[in-house]
Amino acid sequence: MNDPVIARENSRWIRDLSAGGPAKEAACTELYALLLRVARSETRRRAPTLRVAGPELEDIAHQAAADALMAVTERLDRFRGEARFTTWATKFVIFDVATKMNRHHWHRHEVPYEEEDWSKIASRFDLGPEDETQVREFAAAVSAAVEESLSDRQRMVFVATVLNGMPTDVLAERLGSTHNALYKVLFDARKKLRAALVAGGYLADVSEVRSA
Repeated sequence: MNDPVIARENSRWIRDLSAGGPAKEAACTELYALLLRVARSETRRRAPTLRVAGPELEDIAHQAAADALMAVTERLDRFRGEARFTTWATKFVIFDVATKMNRHHWHRHEVPYEEEDWSKIASRFDLGPEDETQVREFAAAVSAAVEESLSDRQRMVFVATVLNGMPTDVLAERLGSTHNALYKVLFDARKKLRAALVAGGYLADVSEVRSA
């Protein structure tokens, strides 16, 4: 950091948050207030999309600020001084708000695992079909590949997380599983689907592209 003012401010944060007693308490109080302001702004920004309102927003903001403060103080050694310390710290609370609001939304608004709208699938594969006909053809191909290539559990996890956007940790909690276990299921499901779509001519064979 070339700016000496910012560098001194960064050093102050690191020094006080690393200290004990009143200095650390004062720094934590100051940082928490900043993180809470950011959390409140971020919850308000996301509220219309995720349909969360009222006291729940304030609860999420306070929880996110508290969790972010803990994360920051536990990772002080990772701060490299390449930006303002407060800019680095606010990234934690923004991420935490997003995670908490997404989870809160899914806990309150049940979406059946089997609810399928295959027209959404093109964007999940980072494709941009030029017209509706291509979208329908690709969606039909994915739907057929899911039915023919995946096990029941792979299909359920794929539909819930990839198609409907359910967070993996929320699905894991509902199924009594773990994030890592579902990640493995999803990885295998994607691998099978990509192979089926490549075989059907709907996706390019990456290995052939690389060897060309």
